[in-house]
Amino acid sequence: MHITKHKVAAIHYTLRDETGKVIDSSVGSEPLYYLHGEGNLIPGMEEGLEGRQAGDKLQLNIPPEKGYGVRNDDMIEEVPKSAFGGQPVEVGMQFNAGQGQIVTVVAVGPDTVTVDANHELAGQNLNFDIEVVNVRDASADELSHGHVHGPGGAH
Repeated sequence: MHITKHKVAAIHYTLRDETGKVIDSSVGSEPLYYLHGEGNLIPGMEEGLEGRQAGDKLQLNIPPEKGYGVRNDDMIEEVPKSAFGGQPVEVGMQFNAGQGQIVTVVAVGPDTVTVDANHELAGQNLNFDIEVVNVRDASADELSHGHVHGPGGAH
């Protein structure tokens, strides 16, 4: 069975940056299960996995435009320190800015905090080593919900 729209694929992956440093990996743990064709992975990864089958091993080099996007300086903003309700704020902290948007604190001044809403991997080429472990049909529930419910399709 091949990976096509509305198939569930299980993959092992290792993600490296441009220097070869491992950023994330599923190797040594459970594979990543996803519903293909529903935007559950970055576009470049879905495109690279289309048509693959269990046992396939591949390498994908995904540019920012097909990954987490190019960095956008308009997504860096200075906000009043008072917006954080008096809690201590440090560089590197992350906050939910609403509607699923995560911002990262990049600078703290006496009266303002600079936050960056770019994804932490925005602007980076992503290098994946991937092994397709399994491909199966999606369950009716998975199709109606647009995501995987587990290895066998149940919640």
